[in-house]
Amino acid sequence: MRAVESRDARFDGWVTLGVTSTGIYCRPSCPTPTRPKRTNMRFFPTPAAAQRAGFRSCKRCAPDATPGSPEWNRRDDLVARAMRAIEDGVIDRDGVSGLAEQLAVSHRHLQRVLTQEVGSGPQALARARRARSARALIETTSLTFSDIAFGTGFHSVRQFNQTITEVFAATPSQMRRRGSRGAVGDPEWIDLRLSFRAPLATRELLRWLALHAVAGVEQVEGLVYRRSLLLDSGGGAVEVDFSTADRGHLAARFRLSALPDLPQAINRMRRLLDLDADPHAIADDLGQDPVLARILRRTPGLRSPGEVDGTDAAVRAVLHQQVSLASAVAVASRLVAAHGIPLTTPAGDVRYAFPTARTWAELDPADLGLPPNRATALVNLCAAIDAGWIDVSPWADRSTAVTAMQRVDGIGPWTANLVAAKALGDPDAFGAGDLVLVRQAQELGLASSAPTLAAHAERWRPWRSYAMHLLWNLHLDQKEKR
Repeated sequence: MRAVESRDARFDGWVTLGVTSTGIYCRPSCPTPTRPKRTNMRFFPTPAAAQRAGFRSCKRCAPDATPGSPEWNRRDDLVARAMRAIEDGVIDRDGVSGLAEQLAVSHRHLQRVLTQEVGSGPQALARARRARSARALIETTSLTFSDIAFGTGFHSVRQFNQTITEVFAATPSQMRRRGSRGAVGDPEWIDLRLSFRAPLATRELLRWLALHAVAGVEQVEGLVYRRSLLLDSGGGAVEVDFSTADRGHLAARFRLSALPDLPQAINRMRRLLDLDADPHAIADDLGQDPVLARILRRTPGLRSPGEVDGTDAAVRAVLHQQVSLASAVAVASRLVAAHGIPLTTPAGDVRYAFPTARTWAELDPADLGLPPNRATALVNLCAAIDAGWIDVSPWADRSTAVTAMQRVDGIGPWTANLVAAKALGDPDAFGAGDLVLVRQAQELGLASSAPTLAAHAERWRPWRSYAMHLLWNLHLDQKEKR
């Protein structure tokens, strides 16, 4: 309640406020001039739970436009994994039964645990996700309502109209009239905004993306990051303009093979850029270490970038074994040029989508131009991913995935933890054997070796991935000064 009374934006997305006197739900930081009485406040873990209780979305603060709750990325239990899967559109693609099967539980058990913890079942959560995606398209694009309805997972225009009216207390036409559409741009592209919790270390994030950019798949041009995407309907492309970060969002535009791929494409970019992170919560915990506290003050809002696809993360991690980043990127660029999926229409220098796990699995290790052990490890790891023996989807059980990866010859703890951080979005993965991390730890007086660094890093839980990036970023800063 104190967060609501002080309009503390740090709690936006963590909790949803329902006001019984008005029947609406808001962000804790809603700018409405009058604060509700405490007796009229109800709190929900998700907008879907507020909708299920009969509340409508606030028109003033647009609570559905906030970044997602970082709670579901931090945890790795059944509820968190289900929330990540629903956000990625698994229910729209495979239904609730398909989601339950992927999580290895029964439909009934999944319904029960979600309702108990987040106040609504999987269908209601998927409905809220569709409504949120639809709202963004209604208010920021000129797409027809029919295209928006089917593109965001609704089964009919009637269902779309009914849901939008119930959730937002306005018809799609009314929402479009008061929306923020600008001039009509290139009709092949869909323009949207990706919100985030400030601060965001944009310079460091762009530098990271540029250093890891695989030619043909990614490109950094000034303040614009461009890359390919491989989605259910085929290849696509996205451009993100970092010059808009001071407005509390990143302007992005997507070119896709089919509109229904848009929610998944947005979710993948949010994961890649780590836009649902709560930098204040991370800094509060990591700042307990005096050494990290000094680094945090220099780079507020540093993110732990992920990947748009698990296979992408796995292949990059193997290629980076025992070689420099520049060498790994050069090899990846060469292999993508030979085996990547050509885009129908290039976007700048982006011409290929990253090869699938099956493509990598079917290659002859001898043809990869890599050391034999590393080539075999790459092919075998991708074969295991393609066969489903290793799950690197965002909703995978992280500890199970890390253990399974290390059963593949040539995949050790460093590689497995790097994949966990990038593909699975694990905020607590840590590669203590990384030479750069050990060197930085020695210079800072934190540890003298990989084992002592691993022991010291225990105090950084549950944010060891972010601590890892703080040390890597410090290394990059020092290199630039030399």
